[in-house]
Order: sequence, then C-alpha cells, then structure tokens
Amino acid sequence: MEVHFVGCGDAFGSGGRFNTCFHVTGETANFLIDCGATSLVALKRANVVLNDISVILITHFHADHFGGIPPFMLDAQFFSKRTAPLTVAGPFGLKDSFVQAMETAFPGSSKTKPKFNLELLELTEKETVRIDSLAVASFLVRHGPPGGPFFAYRIEVEGRIMAYTGDTEWTDALIEAGREADLFVAEAYFRDKKVPLHLDLASLEAHLPEIRPKRLVLTHMSEDMLRQRDQVPYECAEDGLRISI
Repeated sequence: MEVHFVGCGDAFGSGGRFNTCFHVTGETANFLIDCGATSLVALKRANVVLNDISVILITHFHADHFGGIPPFMLDAQFFSKRTAPLTVAGPFGLKDSFVQAMETAFPGSSKTKPKFNLELLELTEKETVRIDSLAVASFLVRHGPPGGPFFAYRIEVEGRIMAYTGDTEWTDALIEAGREADLFVAEAYFRDKKVPLHLDLASLEAHLPEIRPKRLVLTHMSEDMLRQRDQVPYECAEDGLRISI
C-alpha cells in the first residue's frame, strides 16, 4: 500500500505547497483523501492516472480540501473521458456542497449529466461504511462552524489502517480515530501556539501515548511550523512524498 502526498499544504500556500490531496494505492484500492483547489494541477504534475481513482473521501468543504472537485469533474467529463464509476464521499451536506461548488466554479456545470456513474455518498459520524475495498469510519472533529460538519477518518484497506485528522483543534475523537493505526496523518498547524479550530503539535504530542500510532506523519503546516520542522522529532510531509504502509 502506497500513500502519495500529492499536496500537503494549508489554505494559504505556505511553503509553496499544493493544497491537501493524498493518493492511496494498493493491489486493488485507488483513492484520494481530499481534493483541494490545486489538486488537479498537482495530480497531473505527478502523472497520476485520474480515471483509475475510484473513490474521493472529503473531510470537509473548505476550498483547500474540496475546491479541486469541480475541475476534477469537468476534466473527467471532457478531457480524461472517464467511463468508470466514481464515488465522492464526505460529511452530511455533501450533495448540496457539490452543487454549490460546481456552480461557483463553472456556472451551469452541475446540470451536466456525467458520462460515468457518479455517486455522492454522505457519511454519518462513527458509522463504518464499506466503499469499494475501503471500510471508512468517520469521526466528528472541531474545525467550525460554519462550513461543517468536519470529519477525521479511519480507513481500513487491504489489511492496513490509515487515519487522518483532517483540520481540527484537539478533540478526544482523534484518539479513537488514530489508535494504533499503521499510518496516522495529523495536522500540525503550529508547534506550541494554540489557536481555535486547528491542531498544534504540543496538543497532539500530549496524547500520542494514548493513540500509539505505528507511524506518524505531520501535515498542513503553517509557515511558522515549516520554519521549525528540522527541529521536530517526527516525520513531516512534503509534496511528492511517497511512503509504504
């Protein structure tokens, strides 16, 4: 199983990084976690075969995690000539947010019927749902309102468990989401500074003995955090990083 950090940046391009988009592939699995506004460019730069992606999991509807959906959809329709089914799954409100995003980016586009089977699947907190080869458990986290709900995910796929915090301030839901995961990808927006709605590394560190992930990778770092990453004793994501789990 390979996890490719196609983009690992925040909403403001800190460090010149692409918005959040993780590409996960295995023997049969091929899916994205989040699809931020810059993701189509990043995916094409990395020569990802877009039509092989079967699922896109969305943590929340902010542009740096969801804004790449409209260009992805129009590319699938008119350029990649997609015929394979695609599932886009995310928190409650996904269907309305999808239409709103499409109409904001490309007016009239939400009324164009795709030439492939598109399923928009709204997930429920703590319910584990089977999506293709994935078993996805959703955990409500704190990144708002407005704009929510906001999810962290625990994904079981091909005998591995991958967890991702999404964007959130500390909440105990992250313990259950990440506990003993083979890979735990966690926001670390600041190192010690606590701000509403985002996770700082100090808060995460205080709970690592409870989470006990087998591998931890930090992501979604601010400019301030990026300046300190050489002093951080944990693995930090970079655009293009590929790891095996």
